[in-house]
Amino acid sequence: TVIGMRYSVDVYRRFPEEVGGLIVPIVENGYLFLLSDDAAVAAARVRVAMQRSVGLDEVELLSASEAAARFPFVDPGAIAGATWCPSDGFLRPSVVYGEAASSARVRGVTLIQGAPVDGARHSGGRLTAVQAGGEWFEGDLFVDATNIWSPRLAPILGAEVLPIAPTKRYLWFLVRGGSMSAAELLAMPMVVGPTGAYCHPENADTLMTGLAHDAESEPDFTYDDQDLLEGAFDHRSGADSKAYDAWLSLAEVMPPVGEFAGIHATTSGYYGVTPDHNPFLGFDRQVPNLVRLAGFSGHGAMFGPFCARVAEVLAAAGHDVPTIEVLGRQVSMAPFSVGRKFDGPPLGRAG
Repeated sequence: TVIGMRYSVDVYRRFPEEVGGLIVPIVENGYLFLLSDDAAVAAARVRVAMQRSVGLDEVELLSASEAAARFPFVDPGAIAGATWCPSDGFLRPSVVYGEAASSARVRGVTLIQGAPVDGARHSGGRLTAVQAGGEWFEGDLFVDATNIWSPRLAPILGAEVLPIAPTKRYLWFLVRGGSMSAAELLAMPMVVGPTGAYCHPENADTLMTGLAHDAESEPDFTYDDQDLLEGAFDHRSGADSKAYDAWLSLAEVMPPVGEFAGIHATTSGYYGVTPDHNPFLGFDRQVPNLVRLAGFSGHGAMFGPFCARVAEVLAAAGHDVPTIEVLGRQVSMAPFSVGRKFDGPPLGRAG
């Protein structure tokens, strides 16, 4: 995963050259993980060693005082340490998807929107055509990149139903206030706090926040359910809202965030969560000319360039391959296999 993400960062840096447009969609403010205790520091030390072993040389393990010296908004008394990687970043999805769509059209791709697949034809066990929007489309190779819709699409295609759980997630937007300047907010990295609350600057006056929380799978969701706000997560429901839990959690380790002026918006959507939080990247076990790229557990946009590389290799091979060469290294495809086995908590709950 680390090698694949390094590849994705490289592609996003070169996005105007590789895809089009004028804007580089990755904001490389870095990632700062704040650690709660000695056990978390010990686990981070192992993780940093692994990351360095596969070429992420710039990642560091910091003491609490070192973290506060580099990031004055951090309270060193509230953490035991931190990990810091300056080459990490967060994405501008509208740039990624908008420019990619424009580039695809220029290169002769036909994009059809608002036309769900509702039929399929097969011959000799292979998929030969799909129906969408009342029109049939033939092909030799098909790709399922439908994420939370994949379990519904699979029976139509005659494919294996993969364990992908549509799991609701929320984002809240805080208005800058207090001692933090606009320039300081814009320079803030993506920060992940000890409790799972996280944040990054949306613009000079807005901090986007989120919170890892237990949630049940919603397999029967409707399209409109994506924007339906449950009361416990809507900032307008008052101080008992999870929005304020996230804000308080971040303020405990970053006191200037506690001075912000308030929360002005809540948004929501679904992650396509798999039991081990890795996506499925490979050929379907029932339909031999169908590639499955789904189940990104919240990391779909950053996985995008890596998945495109995987899809390119699979399309050329016509079958699953054991490894993919990325950045001069061989990446095992076993953790992403469609047929991998799972251990751990039951599907449908995501921390």
